[in-house]
Amino acid sequence: MSLVTEVPAAPQAVALAHFAAMLQFETDCWDVHHTLASGTADFVLLDVRGPAQFAAGHIPGATHLPHGKIIKSKLAHYPDDTVFVTYCAGPHCNGAARAAIRLARLGRPVKIMPGGITGWIDEGFALDTATDDLAAQA
Repeated sequence: MSLVTEVPAAPQAVALAHFAAMLQFETDCWDVHHTLASGTADFVLLDVRGPAQFAAGHIPGATHLPHGKIIKSKLAHYPDDTVFVTYCAGPHCNGAARAAIRLARLGRPVKIMPGGITGWIDEGFALDTATDDLAAQA
């Protein structure tokens, strides 16, 4: 018995429920890229890092709104059912989760992209340096 199998895998029904639930809370870089590239984005991608990090490079089409500045007035021009996808630096950063908490508290549908910029770059996708700063609006 290995360290992998020492604890048995979950029963099928439990595993199915767990992994299906995960996808209600997160998406990945490839799915975001594919959707943005196809022109069928049905979500708003929020870069929740600081201004310097955003300016240095962000996902094309992302809107900049640092997690600490997510307030109701900055989201007012989006319909209430708008899905937001948050990302930060990568799996070592909890900014995407902090932003998701703020959005959920405001009653907004939200998912995180756990790989963040690190995952995006790892996939070989390009970054942009043009700005679209929602934090400055409202």
